Amino acid sequence: MLLIYDRNNNMVYVSNMENEVKIVVKWNGKEYDICNLSDSDSIGTLKNAIHKETGVRPERQKLLNLKFKGKMPEDGCQLSTLKLKQGFKVMMMGSLEEDIADASAPPEDIPDVVNDLDIEDEEIAIESREVYLAKIERRVREYKINMLNEPRPGKKLLVLDVDYTLYDHRSAAETGYELMRPYLHEFLTSAYQDYDIVIWSATSMKWIEEKMKLLGVSTHNDYKIVFYLDNLAMISIFTPKYGVVQVKPLGVIWGKFDQYSSRNTIMFDDIRRNFLMNPGNGLKIRPFKRAHLNREKDKELLGLAKYLKDIVHEEDFNCLDHKHWEKYRPRKKDKHTTKKEVDNRESSGPS
Repeated sequence: MLLIYDRNNNMVYVSNMENEVKIVVKWNGKEYDICNLSDSDSIGTLKNAIHKETGVRPERQKLLNLKFKGKMPEDGCQLSTLKLKQGFKVMMMGSLEEDIADASAPPEDIPDVVNDLDIEDEEIAIESREVYLAKIERRVREYKINMLNEPRPGKKLLVLDVDYTLYDHRSAAETGYELMRPYLHEFLTSAYQDYDIVIWSATSMKWIEEKMKLLGVSTHNDYKIVFYLDNLAMISIFTPKYGVVQVKPLGVIWGKFDQYSSRNTIMFDDIRRNFLMNPGNGLKIRPFKRAHLNREKDKELLGLAKYLKDIVHEEDFNCLDHKHWEKYRPRKKDKHTTKKEVDNRESSGPS
C-alpha cells in the first residue's frame, strides 16, 4: 500500500497499486484507456477491464501485439513480465455478442435457394438476352463500390461467395474459427499471389463486413481484398424451369474495371445458378456444411489453391471447363520445341 501525506502530515492519497499501469486498447476504429491496473495484475484482469470498457467478452478478445517470449501470453501471466511502457497501445480483435448473433443467423434478405440439381446447361442461353444486359448496365452505372484496396496491374480476378463456400453459416459454434472452412487463410494467401480477390455474397453489406471481420479476413496481413459486393449488385432473371432467380453477373465488375474480363476471371460459388450470366467463368465448389463433423476432412480449398496456380498461365479462361477442375493438368512444354532448343545450343557451340 502506498500512503502519501501533505506538509501537515494529513494523508491525501491511498493506493493499493505497487506500480500503476495504463494501457490504451485500439479496437473497431476507437481507442479506450484502461486504467486502475497494477503491474502485479494478470492478462486475465486486463481482459476483464477491457470487457468493461468495450463490451467484448474476454474469451472473444485477441490482443495482437502483446507477446511473452514470442508468444501470446496466458491469462495468468503478470503484466510486470511484459515490461510495458505507460500508455502502451494494444491492438485488439474481437466481436460483440450481438454482432456475432447477427452474423451467425441466416440473413433475412438472402434469396430463396432453388435445388442445385438446379440449373441445367440448356438454360444458359439467357446470358446474351438484351433485357438482362440492360440490367447489368444499370448496375454498372448506379452500384457504388467501396474500394478496400486498389487492383494490381497484371493480376487475374478471383470472385468468392461466402455462405457454405468460405464458412458454414448454419452450424452452432462460438467462434469464427469453428465456422471457418479449413485452410481458408492459407488458400487466400496462395491465391493473392496471382489474383485480385473480391467477395460477393447474396446478403447485405453489413452482414458481409461483420462476417469477414469475424473470420479475420478483413485484417489479415498476408492478403488483401479489393472490394465486397452484396445482393444489390445482383440481378433477377427468368428461367423456364425455376422461374425468377437472383444471379451474380460478372459483367458488373467487368463494366467498372477494364483490366478484368471473361478471359481472366473465375468465380467460386456453391450454387450453380449464380453463374447463369457467366457459365464459363463459374466453378461450383462443394458446400461446406455441418462444420462440427467435417472440419477434419474438408480439404476442398487445398485442391482449389493448386488449381488456381495451375491455370494462372492460361491466356483465356473461356477455354477451360471448370466443371472438371480436379482433372485439369497443366500443359507440358512441347517436346519438339525442347529438342529444337537443344539443337540450337549445340550448333552454336565450338566445332
